[in-house]
Amino acid sequence: MTKKIDLSGTWNLREATSHKAGRKNIFFRKIPIVIPGDNYSALINQGIIPDPYTGMNELKIQNIAEKDWLFSRKFTLPKDFINDKFIYLNADSIDTCCEIRINDSQPFKHCNMFSRIRIDITDYIKVGENRIDILIRSAQKEAEKLNKKLSYSLPHTIYPVQSMHRNLIRKAQCHGGWDWGPCIMVSGIYGDIYLASSSTGRIEYVTTETSPLSSHSKIEIKNKLSMNKWVVTVKVEYFSYREIDIDLFIQLAHTEITKKVHVNSGVNVFTEKLLIDDIKLWWPSGCGEQNLYELTVKAGTENITKEIGFRTIEVIAEDDEIGRSMIFRVNGRDIFIKGTNWIPMDALPLRETKEHYEQLLRDVVAANMNMVRVWGGGKYESDYFYELCDRFGLLIWQDFMFSCALYPSDKVFLKNVEEEIKHQVKRLKDHPSIALWCGNNEALGALKWFKESIKNRDRYIVDYDRLYEGVIARAVAENDPLRTWWSSSPSGGPQDYSDSWLNDSIGDMHYWSVWHEGKPFESYYDVTPRFCSEFGFQSFPSLSTVLSYADRGDLNLTSPVMEHHQKNNRGNSIIISTVSRYFRFPKSFEQFLYLSQVQQVMAMKMAVEYWRSRRPVCMGTLYWQLNDNWPVASWSSIEYSGKWKLLHYAAKKFYEPFHLSIFVKDEFLQVWGLNDTDKELSGKFKLEFIDFNGSLLFENEVQAVLPPDTSTLLWKKTNSAITFPLDNTFVYVHFKSKTIETDNDIFLTLPKTCRIQKPKININISKEDKLFKITLDTDKPAFFVSLDPGEINGTFSDNCFTLLPEKLTGQKKIIDFSLREHELKNSKGLTKTSLLKRLKVFTIGDNYISVG
Repeated sequence: MTKKIDLSGTWNLREATSHKAGRKNIFFRKIPIVIPGDNYSALINQGIIPDPYTGMNELKIQNIAEKDWLFSRKFTLPKDFINDKFIYLNADSIDTCCEIRINDSQPFKHCNMFSRIRIDITDYIKVGENRIDILIRSAQKEAEKLNKKLSYSLPHTIYPVQSMHRNLIRKAQCHGGWDWGPCIMVSGIYGDIYLASSSTGRIEYVTTETSPLSSHSKIEIKNKLSMNKWVVTVKVEYFSYREIDIDLFIQLAHTEITKKVHVNSGVNVFTEKLLIDDIKLWWPSGCGEQNLYELTVKAGTENITKEIGFRTIEVIAEDDEIGRSMIFRVNGRDIFIKGTNWIPMDALPLRETKEHYEQLLRDVVAANMNMVRVWGGGKYESDYFYELCDRFGLLIWQDFMFSCALYPSDKVFLKNVEEEIKHQVKRLKDHPSIALWCGNNEALGALKWFKESIKNRDRYIVDYDRLYEGVIARAVAENDPLRTWWSSSPSGGPQDYSDSWLNDSIGDMHYWSVWHEGKPFESYYDVTPRFCSEFGFQSFPSLSTVLSYADRGDLNLTSPVMEHHQKNNRGNSIIISTVSRYFRFPKSFEQFLYLSQVQQVMAMKMAVEYWRSRRPVCMGTLYWQLNDNWPVASWSSIEYSGKWKLLHYAAKKFYEPFHLSIFVKDEFLQVWGLNDTDKELSGKFKLEFIDFNGSLLFENEVQAVLPPDTSTLLWKKTNSAITFPLDNTFVYVHFKSKTIETDNDIFLTLPKTCRIQKPKININISKEDKLFKITLDTDKPAFFVSLDPGEINGTFSDNCFTLLPEKLTGQKKIIDFSLREHELKNSKGLTKTSLLKRLKVFTIGDNYISVG
């Protein structure tokens, strides 16, 4: 059997750059570092540098990026690990430009954090104590060196704190700063790092392709839960140290293959086809079960086990009378995509944990989403991330790691990228969650951003084509021919260089006119994207998160600390001016934080509800963005602490499988029933006009039938036909069937002009097992009612809702509050009384004077 020695654990770290102060410099001491991990985290944990997330400390630690760092450790090898064996070093990811030395070996050089390293070290190790040194050079300085060698400029976007020329090296682009993230140019070793010894060889990759036996060109599904027969092609890449016969064993479901195979020295490729009977399909979340099957491959002395799923997926990009569609068809069913964009979980890699991954992805599923887009300015995620997406039924739009810049196309860079793409496609392709490979984020649009590419577009188009349609597209086609390739986001699709930033008729769109151009939220009604893969509006985090980086004296929107934790140059100004456009001005700092989240909800709710009503012209929305990588004002729906912003609660509502969309467009009040299920829904639809004192002015109730996978118009009337004062009336809609109940409401004019009453809300809390039950009632209609538990880490069953008086609904509102798992362990002292004392309730009526 292949033997492995794990090299993770505690290493030593020190600065490798020569320095006048010599060993008196604190960075030359041996600093303990946890691997997998990064140098900044080690320095923070030892108290050598301050936490960059606090205050403006980010500015104090920029010199760390200018240094080279040496990562070292010793390890002991027993005799049986070495005798008559071949030994190699595996490192999943070294960030970024490194030199690896084992004992007295010549250094092995590598400069790509996205490529796996496997090097033969047989001649350099010995029985007993050995040493490994990994010198990681300053990525910032390496990028500067490369820039000096360029014959023409390759610009990139610039952010408030920025490491320049990050586009010239294969490193997570957001490490160099972004408009939501800090500039922390970490060096580190991530994933698995180990030594392995074998007398024969090793498995490099195991990949599969699955297709229904009934048809390879047209998918016909008689039973949505299963298909009778599937063909599975298993490809095994085996690196052999010598010519020999080995045993090959493949097992999937109830099918096995056992045979002897002859291997030559070097890489050998074996392909076997299996016929699998009676398979249950893998479905996206909300559409069916996530059935997974274990695949085991043994070759020589090595074995690999992974889970695969059986599903067909097509991306339908066809020309039509509007332009060109973009539809995800899974198992023959057109799925409306509901989701968000994912950025790296933390700017400090050591702080990314399995628990953190699982909680965030559970939060995605809890908000009724079925897709996440792994954004191209970050990184290819850990194996665990993709395994969780398989398990949870989350489709993945997978960008390759290029974003908002022009990139080199020289032979060295292209060769480096080619190895990266081949590795990542082979690593990830067997995950049923992977729905699409996308070449980059906004690199196509970036051709129009910079004076250099505007002046000499042909030169940069050639570079673009060589990189994306040449090297990357070819590598994808060779290694994963059954999955869709999408050249850029946004774009019209492969080989389409047209600008779909402002074109809602083709492909996927990034619609940023509301945020960047200052257009009103109602502008979302002016476009109907075929698929909107980015759109967003910022908000501040809640007070408990702000206090994690700001002192009480900094609690002012224009304080240096608050402005530092806003990485968009105009961000705070946009938030403040938009509050004044829609709302009466808040009376306190904390209310401003709250109102910023309310208006973020308004923006995203208006966009999603309208675009969902445009089905099947629009077939997907991915809002920007899910998470933060440090505590900051941003477009996220979940704060860095893990606390849900009001947007995430709203997403849970506006992404629910059945939903009522209500909006005013072209002076028409419209209500649409959105049914994303595969079953017809029949129930009672009620529409009510109510004044802000809580009096019912008008109601209409009808029986409604909603076909599966459709949007259906339920009500349409001009505003001019409404006889009630628009500034003293809101519309409440409700649908109830035997299995589903949902509601929605809308103001008929701007909230700040409405004659909203200041409500009196009564709260009662009880505890049932691990849940707190919060009962609320009000004397007047209360809008955007938001519960904030402060620093208590938990989630409400509903939040940011409209609370109607009991006389209108016949019942009080009951909300469940559940603590997160780690909070449960420390919550013995949390009682219903102590929760009530800490619980804050906000409504937009708090800024109005009651006239009732």
